[in-house]
Amino acid sequence: MNILLLEDEYALRISIEEFLTDLGYQVDGFMDGKDAYHAVYDKKYDLLLLDVKVPTMTGFELLEQIREDGRKEPAIFLTSMTNLTDLKQGYAYGCCDYIRKPFDLEELELRIEQVLLSLMDDDSSTIGLACGVIYDIQKAKLTIQRKEVILRKIEQKMLEVLLKHKNSVVSTEMFQDEIWGEYVEPATIRVHLNNLRKKLPDTVIKNRRGLGYIIER
Repeated sequence: MNILLLEDEYALRISIEEFLTDLGYQVDGFMDGKDAYHAVYDKKYDLLLLDVKVPTMTGFELLEQIREDGRKEPAIFLTSMTNLTDLKQGYAYGCCDYIRKPFDLEELELRIEQVLLSLMDDDSSTIGLACGVIYDIQKAKLTIQRKEVILRKIEQKMLEVLLKHKNSVVSTEMFQDEIWGEYVEPATIRVHLNNLRKKLPDTVIKNRRGLGYIIER
């Protein structure tokens, strides 16, 4: 995951670069707006983190220009501005979010995850859930915090049934009908489901006592 960071405050830029690198992101830092603008065309970035008031070209101007050129990289502004007109201007240029300075790096991590997950939901083959959980239906690939988690075939099918009925309770009978197509002991279904739940954060699959299981979003 490649991130472009435009921030002219040296200490803050280095702190953000080190923090995001430790999380597994590839980060290219710039302090000059025009340098960052040209970098957007030299390399594919998955996300732009843009300070607004930087030398040679503001973050607003950079995003406005690349949007006029038809580029759609998601962008988050990092700014100390609180004026509502300025904030509206940024959204008009096509940003996804604002983070007001000063901010905790953990907040930045959460904002980045939410933006990336919302974009993945636009891809019909990729579903983003809480706690950094991402499932690619086409590839049958589960990742948690950017690390792949191996599922057994039956666990994969159970997860896909839950995702198919996201926000609705899935009973043991529904698992039986959609996966096996014949009678299976409820205890067997619960064993497989518990194995799946152990591979996921506790909050992803919830038990509705006497009814079944649900993934909420």
